[in-house]
Formats: sequence, structure tokens, C-alpha cells
Amino acid sequence: MKSNSESDIRDGYRLLVLAARLLQRRQDEVLAPLGLTRAAAIAMGGLANGPLNQEQLATSIHVKSQTIGRVLERLQAAGLVTRTRHPRDRRQFTIGLTDEGRALLQSARDAQANAFPADAQGWLKLRTELNRFVDSLQNPVSTPPRSASGMPSQWANK
Repeated sequence: MKSNSESDIRDGYRLLVLAARLLQRRQDEVLAPLGLTRAAAIAMGGLANGPLNQEQLATSIHVKSQTIGRVLERLQAAGLVTRTRHPRDRRQFTIGLTDEGRALLQSARDAQANAFPADAQGWLKLRTELNRFVDSLQNPVSTPPRSASGMPSQWANK
């Protein structure tokens, strides 16, 4: 028979996957009328603070440079981003949002913000716990200590 902690981990994983799918589906629904995909909105968001080269953008949004290349081609064709040769390294391009791209990014952010419950405290708590969870996955410490509930202590309710 499985222990409760194994069941909790399995059930937690299922809930996390389900939540991600539901969030992605909802994002797709609100971005579609704007003519954007999630990938395009993420790429544009990565450029919100200023121009980057393709590798910097890919790193900042946690994707491979080759993956973002196709998205950038579509965004450029739509007039939402510019790609200009870097002045000192002619092999590189600097990518930036156009005014139209910046306006559309703001519309996308507004649509996404309005698409989800407005529970600021809940979102803050969720973000804090997810950051802790992601950090524990990216920077594992041998075997994490367990709390009284059997869950790794960094995931237990505080």
C-alpha cells in the first residue's frame, strides 16, 4: 500500500498539471482575439524592458534560441518587433518591440489579468509557494527533510 506522502505527491502533481493546462487554455482563449499565441505573448513580454539579442531573450524566457526564432519571424512579419543588426557584432540581431507591439502586449496583459480571479492575496501566496517549489526542483539539496505530514519541509504549510 502506498504511503500518504506518496499519494500526496502524486495528487499534487496531478493538480499542478491540471492547473497548468487550465491556465494555458484560458490564456489561449483571451489571446486569440488579439491574434496572439502564448509563445508570442511570452516573447513580447521578454522584450518589455528593452531590446535584447535572440540568445538573451531565449534565456530570459527559459526557451531555446532556435525555438524562439520562429516566433520572432512571425512577430516581425506582423510588425510587432524589429530585428536590426547589432552594430558591433554583425552576426547578431537586436530585437525590440515596435510601438504597435508594445500596445498589443499591454492589451494582452490586460486581457490575461481580467481572465483570472482577482484574489490578490491568493495569487501572492501561490506565487510564493510555486517559487519555493521551482527553486527546490532547480537546486535540489540531496534528500530534503520531511515535515510531520511526510511532505518535504520546504513544501509543507508554513
